Amino acid sequence: MSKQIYSVITGSGSYIPENIIKNEDFLNYEFYDSKGELLDIPNNILLSKFHEITAISERRYASNDMVTSDLAYFAAENAIRDSGINKEELDYVIVAHNFGDVKYDNRKSDMVPTLASRVKYKLGIASPKTIAYDLPFGCPGWLQAVIQANYYIKSGDAKKILVIGSEMLSRVSDPHDRDSLLYSDGAGAVVLEAVESEEPIGILAHGTRSDTINHGKLLVMDKSYNPKLAEKGEIFLKMNGRKLYQYALETVPLAIKECLEKSKVQLSKIKKVLIHQANGKMDEAILQRLYGLCNNTEIPENVMPMTIDKLGNSSVATLPTLFDLIKKGLLKSHKINKGDLIVFASVGAGMNVNAIVYQS
Repeated sequence: MSKQIYSVITGSGSYIPENIIKNEDFLNYEFYDSKGELLDIPNNILLSKFHEITAISERRYASNDMVTSDLAYFAAENAIRDSGINKEELDYVIVAHNFGDVKYDNRKSDMVPTLASRVKYKLGIASPKTIAYDLPFGCPGWLQAVIQANYYIKSGDAKKILVIGSEMLSRVSDPHDRDSLLYSDGAGAVVLEAVESEEPIGILAHGTRSDTINHGKLLVMDKSYNPKLAEKGEIFLKMNGRKLYQYALETVPLAIKECLEKSKVQLSKIKKVLIHQANGKMDEAILQRLYGLCNNTEIPENVMPMTIDKLGNSSVATLPTLFDLIKKGLLKSHKINKGDLIVFASVGAGMNVNAIVYQS
């Protein structure tokens, strides 16, 4: 069998902010509905129901002096160190995010220069041949950046690529919208390298879909639910949770199934299914439907690692952070061994869905 070039993750890193925000920290908040009326349900009951549905008990917020590119830099530094590469040999630095750098005291997005350029600067990479750019693609942005990186490597255009997912959702969420309880801050990164191999390794197959006509407005930016705050003209992240849940349940399992068929890998061979940490109940439902579609009646124990209970939903950062924690033995009862087949999958604003089959 002749050798082929494959894209292999040789290093990973993450940055998890130190500020722990527990559900009970929201007991004194005022939550409004979309009509601008105060919710008539007591906060203790609201928070209890929220935990039951999402599995989130706490989330992480970045310190006031940090912005998204800072988190990206810390995760990138960890991934480069883990891979052992010379940073000057990187062909690309790709940063997935959606809101740019948003300061604590100024919620306007700052994207010039790109976050990737800022990370390259913070890393001290002098080479002009290291191309730095951003990718806004909703929550699936990091995985889409990995897919792009794979194309660069397979084409022979690149040998080493740094892919980062970084976000501060705490800065763009409406403090008077109960959906804001989902959101958190964080960053994760991987180094992808070109590896020659006779046997399949690394990224085996990928797939992406975008459904903008019927589902493009399930996640948008809009005014606060609090009428007084809405008058100020600021806009915040807004979500149609019920329809988004249904969309994810219908499309993510199909995307994974199609990706598995493309890679000629049976679901029964998959050791880990790494799904974007958006909502605990939703991810469980996605997993059940996936195994149903593939005619696997029994779901293996520990096949789907979760971090959402402690880290919340940090958008593009959830998947690379989850992977990094497992690879470094920091997620209890989970590990990825050499040769293991795993699936990455994500869903988010756009609406966009993507998946990858990967052999470690």
